[in-house]
Amino acid sequence: MPEVILHHYDSSPFSEKIRICLGIKGLAWRAVDQPVIMPKPDLVPLTGGYRRIPVLQIGADIYCDSQLIARELERRFPAKPLYPAGQAGLVNATEQWCDKAVFQAAVVAIFGAIGDQVDPAFIKDREALSGQPFNVAAMKALSPFSLAQLKAHGALLAEQLADGRAFLAGAEPCLADAAAYYNFWFLRSFAPGLADRFDDLAGFDAWYDRVAALGHGQRAAMSPAEALSIAAAAEPEATETLESDAGLIGKPVSLAAADYGRDPITGTFAGSTHYSLSVAREVPELGRINVHVPRLGYSLTLA
Repeated sequence: MPEVILHHYDSSPFSEKIRICLGIKGLAWRAVDQPVIMPKPDLVPLTGGYRRIPVLQIGADIYCDSQLIARELERRFPAKPLYPAGQAGLVNATEQWCDKAVFQAAVVAIFGAIGDQVDPAFIKDREALSGQPFNVAAMKALSPFSLAQLKAHGALLAEQLADGRAFLAGAEPCLADAAAYYNFWFLRSFAPGLADRFDDLAGFDAWYDRVAALGHGQRAAMSPAEALSIAAAAEPEATETLESDAGLIGKPVSLAAADYGRDPITGTFAGSTHYSLSVAREVPELGRINVHVPRLGYSLTLA
């Protein structure tokens, strides 16, 4: 089987979510470090313009967005499931909650605390990514409220753990734990002075430590050039298409995130599932690359 290649950077919170998933499954994987800000000359040729991190590469198939990456890891490596039987609803709801409401609270709390120390180039990049001002003064004013919101989110997690279970869905870890953990990892990594506000949530710190102890699987470094060479030497895997999307096969389309980082990915419609949309791209020096995005939170338009 082709190698699991994760394009990431170490401080990325959504990458930490996926690294914990790799740890849950005990997988060997290759880490390609990508820049924190644009330009990303070794990533964009693979993704067709998508600039967010992380990105999963398996041969000439590129999977964008952590929610789809988690599903793809589960499809290929079903052992030690990220979606335990009978718990898929809990897992999906937890992921959506943590990727939206909890993440937004964490961003404001963290950058409200450290915003004065942030590189102006990072601020400019994130303004281009989000399409709105990166207002450090406003985040500083809102930081106490956001921290209070984070603690309320943490209390809900502690409530789920109150029966003594080791992890959110029971005795074994799953995607719900990775999704809930990474925002508090983000907070503790970059604004550690705020972390002691959670000491009174019974069971929370013990759960956090159990998730951290899962690790990241077996990580080995790979250069961006090697990852590009692997894509050039491979062919994308066969895709399926939902009957409702059959009329799109072979048509030029554009895929884009609906929230932020809306850089369009254009290509020929190549397939779909209930959870994903795929386009085929012909890339100079790389050949055919299939790019896959989640259906949830992404738009498809005829190009």
